[in-house]
Amino acid sequence: MSPITKIVISDPELLAKLAAADGQIIFEGPTGDQVKTVETVPFGMPPPGFEFPITDEELDRRNKVRTGRSLGEIMKELKEKHGDR
Repeated sequence: MSPITKIVISDPELLAKLAAADGQIIFEGPTGDQVKTVETVPFGMPPPGFEFPITDEELDRRNKVRTGRSLGEIMKELKEKHGDR
């Protein structure tokens, strides 16, 4: 794994540009020289090549063995206590 470099952005305009960026970002110096190129990573998306550590079969097996209340039961109780907001 590569080392991580943390850079804090305090310029609101630059921060907004970075937050809106999608795909590749090319950082340039004041003379137009390329300083660094980075790829954005979508939130909630695993990196390319990531393999989920639990197989589909294991998920199916675990889903058959439930403990506690179902989501439907919980939602029904919340609606009874707090109404339909």
